[in-house]
Amino acid sequence: MAVTEKAAPDRARATALSSLSWVLFASSGPLAAAVMTTGWSPAAVTSVRLASAAALLVPVVAVLRPGALRFGRADLWLLLGYGLLGVGGVQLLFFVAVARIPVGVAMVLVSVAPALVALWVRVVRGTRLPRLVWVGIALASAGSVLVAQVWQDTGLDLLGVAAGLGAALCSAGYFLLGEHGARRHDPAGLTAVGLVIGAVLVAVIAPPWTLPSDSLTAVAVLGGLRVPVWSALLALAVAGTVLPYLTGLWALRDLPVALAGVLALLEPVVAAALAWLLLGQALGPAQLAGAAIVLTGAILVQLAGPGTVPGVRGRRSVRRPLPPHAAGRPLRARGRPRLCRWRYRAAPTPGRVRSTRCRRSSAART
Repeated sequence: MAVTEKAAPDRARATALSSLSWVLFASSGPLAAAVMTTGWSPAAVTSVRLASAAALLVPVVAVLRPGALRFGRADLWLLLGYGLLGVGGVQLLFFVAVARIPVGVAMVLVSVAPALVALWVRVVRGTRLPRLVWVGIALASAGSVLVAQVWQDTGLDLLGVAAGLGAALCSAGYFLLGEHGARRHDPAGLTAVGLVIGAVLVAVIAPPWTLPSDSLTAVAVLGGLRVPVWSALLALAVAGTVLPYLTGLWALRDLPVALAGVLALLEPVVAAALAWLLLGQALGPAQLAGAAIVLTGAILVQLAGPGTVPGVRGRRSVRRPLPPHAAGRPLRARGRPRLCRWRYRAAPTPGRVRSTRCRRSSAART
C-alpha cells in the first residue's frame, strides 16, 4: 500500500512538470515571432536561441553540479542522439517546414509525434497500452487540427511536408531518448550537453557570429511593450529553452513516455492563447473547440491508472530484490527458527521477507 500511495504523488508531480515544460515551450512561439518581425530569419533565431541557452546553462551546471557533466564512453550515442534529434533536429526541421508550408500544417505534422511514441512502445517494446490512451491520443490530435486551422491555406510543398514529418520523428526521439537518459543521468547534465550539440548543428546552417551587431538593439513589440531584441532573445533562451528542457527531462524520470507525449499536444493550445494575449491574434470558435478537445484527450490519458499503464510505479508492477541474508538461510518468526524448502518472495513491507510452503525445523521442536 505504501508503494501505491507513493506512486500517486510522483505521477502527479511528473505530470505537472511535463505540463509546465510544454507551456514554456509554447512561450517560445510568440517570443520568436516578435524577434522575426524585426527582420531576423527563423534559422538565425534558432541558432542564437540554442547557443545562448548552452552558454547560460553549461557554466551553471559545471559550478553547481560538476558531476552531472561526467559521462562514460558508452553514453556517446545517447548524447549525440539526444542533441541531434531532440534539440537541434526538432528546431531546425520545424523552421524549414514553416518556411515552405503554413504554420498550422507544420504544427499538425509535428503533433504526430505522440502517436509515433505510442506505436514504438506497442510494437518495439511489446507493451500493451490501455484503450483509453489511444482514445486520448486520437482526440488530442484531432483537436490540434482545429487549433491549427489547416483548412485556411492549402498551399503545400513536398519538401515542407517532409521537413514537418522529420520534425515529428525528431520529437519522438526526444521523448524516447530523453526517457532513457533521464532515468540514468542527471537531467541538468544531459540538458547542457544536448544544448551544446544542438547549437553546433544549427550553427553549421546559420552561424550566430555572422549576424550584424545592430540587429540585437532593434526594437521588438511584445504584448504592447517595445523591448530590445536582445532581451526577447534572452527570455527565449531561458524561459523558452533551458527551463522547458530541464523540466521535461525531470518529468520523464517518473512519467511513462506515452503519457508524456500526449501532454506535448498542449503546446499548440498554449501557443495560440499566448499569441492572442501577446500578439493580438484572436482565437476563433473552431480554435476554442479544438483546445477543449485537446484538453479532453490529455485528461483521458491521465485517467489511465498506475496499475494499467506500463512504466508507472504501482503495487502490481513492483519487484523488490531478494535480501542477501535471506537466500538459503532459515528465518526466525516469533522466536522460532523456520527452514524454507521453497522460494522466497518479497513482502509488502520493505525489508521483510516471507516464505511459501515452509515447515518448522525439527530442531525447533526439541
